[in-house]
Amino acid sequence: MTILGTVEDATILEEDITLEGRLDTGATSSSLNALQQETFERDDAEWIRFEIIDPHNEDARITLERPIERSARIRQHSGELDERHVVRLELCLGDRKIEADTTLVDRTELTYQLLVGRSHMAGHILVDSGNEHLLPPDCPADEDSSDADE
Repeated sequence: MTILGTVEDATILEEDITLEGRLDTGATSSSLNALQQETFERDDAEWIRFEIIDPHNEDARITLERPIERSARIRQHSGELDERHVVRLELCLGDRKIEADTTLVDRTELTYQLLVGRSHMAGHILVDSGNEHLLPPDCPADEDSSDADE
């Protein structure tokens, strides 16, 4: 198990983009700030194209594309249900490569673009609630060392 703080840098491995994220043991799933969401067909599958805020320039955007795994209904703090697209996202957190379902939602009004929930942490990460930024992302490039959930 890797011990991390409540706020850590996490790298989206496919695009090699590092974002500051909040590790939230109270959240079942992870969520990523996703702007300008647009669904499309590719190879007979439904995909989504979306933008995230460039972590080096908040006025710039980076476009990502992923196959849509499913849709999820998420209950907001207000009690309302919100329908969200879900994609698989492989993150590097500390020394751990972990792939898990991630919901896409507009998080621009929130402090962190990335919320890391239990789906990414269970069995891999312990959260020290009194600390932040304990380990930078440093995952081996070797595929055999992946902790990806199948």
